[in-house]
Amino acid sequence: MAQFAIKRIIPLELFGYDISFTNSSLFMVLALVLISVYLIAAMNSRALVPGRIQSTAESTYEFVAGIVRENLGEDGKAFFPWVFTIFIFILTLNMLGMIPGSFTVTSHIIVTFALAAMVWVVATIVGFVRHGTHYLKLFVPDGVPIWLMPLIVPIEIVSYLIRPISLSVRLFANMMAGHTMLKVFAGFAVSLPFVAKALPVVFTAAFTGLEFLVSFLQAFIFTVLTCIYLNDAVNMHEH
Repeated sequence: MAQFAIKRIIPLELFGYDISFTNSSLFMVLALVLISVYLIAAMNSRALVPGRIQSTAESTYEFVAGIVRENLGEDGKAFFPWVFTIFIFILTLNMLGMIPGSFTVTSHIIVTFALAAMVWVVATIVGFVRHGTHYLKLFVPDGVPIWLMPLIVPIEIVSYLIRPISLSVRLFANMMAGHTMLKVFAGFAVSLPFVAKALPVVFTAAFTGLEFLVSFLQAFIFTVLTCIYLNDAVNMHEH
């Protein structure tokens, strides 16, 4: 499990709190730099006939825009920059973690929970800003008989409160489990005799390809759920 260890690069302490710059911090900064350089380079020329980099950037833009439109409708345009940032940031962190010897930031629950909590807080604020106290009707589904309300309302409230937990655990667990399995198969390939290496090597190669797919899917799922939570805040029971 050494691949998941957080290591201090620049030890720092402020008012008794450890705020050291770690390998996790380094890869988040690296992701930010890579995303910025990529998008600036992709859109710098703004060619009528896009090249490969511009084409991939535009495809990513349209992909996320489609998710936002499908889940939020026209009201989603205001939230697109934020949702796009979440998608490409998580995707970049996941892909950086696939590089041998690198660090997978999203394999740590504290990071994924911070992202999920941000989504939950923003969605809740948007809900109350748009609907005021009427937003509380989100916990009272339409068509539910009055005698069922004492049961349904607490369930809806608990379901709402655990959103950041379920959202963060889904991303963290998938990334950590996938990388652990890769490490196990790779360990078998190294430790077994030469004649027995073929099977674990094949499994490692196949699982690596699957893990790339999982890295993309987890960024996609996180983004879709972000839009769904925003949809609850914007449109409430109208979806």
